[in-house]
Amino acid sequence: MDTFVFVAVLFAALCHAGWNAAVKRGLDPLATTISISIGAAAVGLAMLPFTGLPHDPAWSWIIASVLIHLVYFAALIESYVAGDMGLVYPLARGAAPLMTALAAAALLDERLLLLGWFGIVVLAAGVLLLSLRASRDLAKLDRRAIGFALLTAVTICAYTVVDGIGARRAGSAHAYTATMFFGIGIAMALYGLARRGVGIFASMSQHWGLGLGGGAMQVTSYGIAIWAMTVAPIALVGALRETSVLFGAIIAVVFLKEPLLLPRVAAAFLIVCGLVLIRLS
Repeated sequence: MDTFVFVAVLFAALCHAGWNAAVKRGLDPLATTISISIGAAAVGLAMLPFTGLPHDPAWSWIIASVLIHLVYFAALIESYVAGDMGLVYPLARGAAPLMTALAAAALLDERLLLLGWFGIVVLAAGVLLLSLRASRDLAKLDRRAIGFALLTAVTICAYTVVDGIGARRAGSAHAYTATMFFGIGIAMALYGLARRGVGIFASMSQHWGLGLGGGAMQVTSYGIAIWAMTVAPIALVGALRETSVLFGAIIAVVFLKEPLLLPRVAAAFLIVCGLVLIRLS
């Protein structure tokens, strides 16, 4: 993989971990997530005069992506309500790369070298290992949190493939990104109204700064990934993006005061090994 694309996606992973930590740290995950989505929509709207609209063949993919993201955010919110970021985030992000690689191979006939496949598997194993928390016995893990985390992983796979295809047909990855996030913001605002009525906006007013900052990080993070999927295999970009769990683990330990023990150290080593293999593929 090209070095510039490699480094850009790693930077995107850092931004992704940042806005996820904001959701978990917020007192109200639903209000915080919707605030961030609306913030991202504002950023997307500001981008449109410069990016223009995507080409017509991309619109059906944008609509599909908005609907999938709606399910994604709903599942993510419920998983954060039920479990720690240290469990939910790695589990959701760790299961997704293998799903995405298989889907891209089946639907897009993407051919990866054996080294690339091995790198994805090693990286995913490290990400999943991060979900083992020394603070709780495995037998006591919250099944509700795990269920929503796995549903989140399915939606990650779905929107990654959809957006990879859509961006390639849009004529401009940036136009696709701006339009998609504007649509997601509208959908999430409607979702918030359906869940709590107009009272949701009172809760959101306390987090407007967090919403705008988190929204900017969200657009930056996924916008880079969308661009990368137009110049590199979707499976490799999807796997690299999940290195955000390393940044997420650091945030969880330093700021959210979650424990860091041997399994997470071993997981970090596996993720780094996977990164090296992907870079060399």
